[in-house]
Parts: sequence; structure tokens; C-alpha cells
Amino acid sequence: MVYTISDKLNEPEEMSKHFQRVKTTDTDDENFQPAEKWRIWRNVLVLGFAFMIHFTAFWGASNLQSSVNADESLGTLTLAAIYGSLILSNIFLPTIVIKWFGCKWTIALAILTYIPFIASQFHPRFYTMIPSGLFVGFGGGPLWCAKCTYLSIIAEAYSQISGESAELLVTRFFGVFFMFYQFSQVWGNLISSAVLSSGGKILTNVTDVVESTACLSISSCKQNTEELCGANFYPGITNDVNPNLDPPPPEKIQLISGIYLACMVIACLCVVFGVDSLNRYKKNRAGSSTGLSGLKLLIVTLKHLFNPYQILILPITMFIGAEQAFMAADYNASFVSCGWGISNIGFVMICFGVVNALAAIFAGGISKKTGRIPMVVFAFVVHVGLLITLLIWKPTSDNKVPFFVVAGLWGLCDAVWLVQINALCGILFPGKEEAAYSNFRLWESTGSVITYAYSPYLRTNVKIYLLIGLLVIGVSGYSAIELIERKVKRGNLDTTKTNFELVNGKLKSLELNE
Repeated sequence: MVYTISDKLNEPEEMSKHFQRVKTTDTDDENFQPAEKWRIWRNVLVLGFAFMIHFTAFWGASNLQSSVNADESLGTLTLAAIYGSLILSNIFLPTIVIKWFGCKWTIALAILTYIPFIASQFHPRFYTMIPSGLFVGFGGGPLWCAKCTYLSIIAEAYSQISGESAELLVTRFFGVFFMFYQFSQVWGNLISSAVLSSGGKILTNVTDVVESTACLSISSCKQNTEELCGANFYPGITNDVNPNLDPPPPEKIQLISGIYLACMVIACLCVVFGVDSLNRYKKNRAGSSTGLSGLKLLIVTLKHLFNPYQILILPITMFIGAEQAFMAADYNASFVSCGWGISNIGFVMICFGVVNALAAIFAGGISKKTGRIPMVVFAFVVHVGLLITLLIWKPTSDNKVPFFVVAGLWGLCDAVWLVQINALCGILFPGKEEAAYSNFRLWESTGSVITYAYSPYLRTNVKIYLLIGLLVIGVSGYSAIELIERKVKRGNLDTTKTNFELVNGKLKSLELNE
């Protein structure tokens, strides 16, 4: 009989073997009461709330970097430093840090590594922001890996209690988590918009711009916006050419930064006092935290590159990082700031965050009825349409609706990619969550850092073409995975080993007969 990955996860006997691989004499089987389901849900909700508060601060600050700290591309290069160090962090740090501190305390400590980045906004210079950006990256790897591992393990525990499919529960938990997480875009940008819009006159149309700048006429300012913004935008345009790019007063940035610092402290306290330790749920469970770290984890990551599924899923993972970086840096600078004004970035990103959060919570439920493939096809079609629209659209403050429509649809697509691909990684590599999600964040971060690195040097239309190409390659790789799985299910492809299995704590990769 030929088994597929999904077959393995759906059979009760195989699920039992997966959840309880190691039986020890010093820990008895713990029979959780039905009330334990509510406790697990509490952990999911508190963890999601903590990440929401934490990333309210981080995303609120990040979305302003390419516009507020535009001199010598300081903000964009800082973001590149963050994701560059995140690549190294994902390779060397997650498993060993999780082994030392456990998932709960890894999350709490990693949140604190983001604080210097916010503090550097009080004195934004290369010698303050670049090091603090590197520090964020080093904390980000353990943070996200611990979060993904935590959700995957408590989903397994919940499956034992409820009898529901672990595959379904992982997707559901990720959906709930990303609903909270994406709402951080709402609150972070609401804070920045409220502060930047308070006091003084807001320039919302070309008439205001003419009255407050050296523009000779309304037509000349409007012409500057249409010709220099959008797909034609090139980094380095100054506020002398386009007054929409005039940065806000330093005291307002400092007020925003103070609020963001408080948010991060609250997030850390929520994890410390509101999240249970995983020791409660993984007494009889063997995972990759039992021995992989540093160079060993790097070796596992490199070995994964020889696995067909890892190779095929890599481009779409890179695209997720690239599209998020494009939205945070290039869309805000090329379209919103240039076409409408820096003070309006927050309002537009609120729309992105609301749609992203709502789509994340519904993505799991919808995929339960439709399956992954229709969801991915939908996201692909919409995202390609958005990228083509950005090549054509001439952003001006006279027509504000497109700013919100593009941001909202982008948030919809991003939610589908995050939920579906994160859940797929857990399904493809059961029992090796730390290594699997380290690998996911590694290539997602690679996509982000490459995008941030070339952002100061390329025209926006070139960046859009690069995104389209990466998206097409990524979805092609994903489609190949689904095709292989379908052929395996139909018995048209002979296999000796059909999935990743833990045997004596070792990871065996997929081997296909040639």
C-alpha cells in the first residue's frame, strides 16, 4: 500500500505514533481533561495578542523607514540589515536557543531584542540604526521558530483530546494567530497616522502643496506627481522636486517611538504571565530540539535542498518575503508617500492590516471546504493582477480610493500565502518543526533582504517585473508538489519512502525511485 503525507496524518494509528514516539518511564501518560481544550485555546489567543502588540510597534516603525529616514537610504538599508541578520539567525540560533530556554521563554526574550531598533528612532544615524537592525534579526529567528513550533505542538495535543485531524488544527491555529498578527498593521499605523496628523495642516491635495511649497502651479505639482511617482519612481527624489516627500518633525517621530516601546514591554509581559510552558504537552514527544543546533542545523538545511519538496517550495517562500518587503518599502515610498504624502502611509496600511487579519482567520476555514489548491490559485490570479495594475497606475492625491484598494487586496493575498505555506511546511515535515520553520524563515528572509538591498538602486517598475517572475516560478513549484502528491495517491508513482519520518530521532528524506 502506498502512503502519502496526508494519508499518514489522517490515519488514527499513524497520528498516535507521530504524537507519542518516545515512551519514557519517568513520565506517565497524561490524560488531559476536556477542559484542556479551553486552556490550549487560551494559549493560542494570548500568544496571538502578544505578537499583535509587539508587531504593532515593529511594523508601525518599519512602514515609515523608507520615507522618514530616506536620507542616504538609511531606513531601507536598516531593513536590509534586519533581514540579512535574520538569515544567519534562522540557520544558527533557533534550535539551540529553544533547547536552552524552551519556546515560551525564547519568545519572551526575543521580543526584547527588538527594543533597540525602536530606541534608535530617537537618534536615527547609521551607527545607531544598523546595529539595532542587526539585533532585531538575531532575535527574529528564534522568535518565529519558537512561535511556529509552539502552535504545531499544541495542535497535536489538541488533536489527541478532540480526535480532529492535526493537519486541520495546525491550519486553524495558524489562521487565528495570523488574524491577531496582521491586526498589528492596523494599530501600529493608526498610532503613527494619529500622531503625524495631529497639529498643523495636512497636505492632502495639490492646492495645499502649492500654497506651502515652491511649486509654481497646481499643474506643475500634479505633473511632477504623475511623472515621478508609481512605477516611474526612482529612489533619491527629494522634497524639493516633490513636496509630498517632506519628512515629519522629529518630535512626532520620538512620540511615536515612545508609544511603540511601551507596546513591546506589554507584549513581553503577556508571554511571561499568560502563556503555558510546552513541557505540559511534549513530555512524550521527540522533536528536533533534542540535538540540532548551529552547524548541525545548517547541515540539515543544506540537506533539505536535495529534497524535491524543499526545492519546489523554496521560490514561493522567497516570494512571501519579497512581496512583504515591497509593500513595506516600495509601495509606501513610490506610491503612497510620493503620490499622496508621508502622513497618509498609516491610513493606507490600516486598510492592508484589516483585510490581512480578516483574511487570515477565514483562510483556514475556507481551505477546509475548498482545499489548498483553489486558495493558492485565487491568490496567484489576484496578486498578478495587482502587480500589473501597479505598472499602469499613476498615483495622485485627486483619487485616493486606489491607494486603499491595492493595499487591501495585497493584504488578502499575503494572508493566503502566509497561512497556506506555513501550514504546508508543518504538513511536509512533521516532527521536525524547529528545523522546518527555520528553513521557511531562512528563505523568506532571503527574499526580503534581496528586495531591500536592491530597493535603493532600481526603478519601481523593474522591481515589479522581478516580483512577477518570482511569483510565477514559486506557484509553478507549488503546483509540482500538488501534482506529485496526486500521482502518489493514484499509485502512478512508485516510492520507497513517501514522506519525512522520524526513525530513532533521525530525519529520513523523501526518496523517489528513478
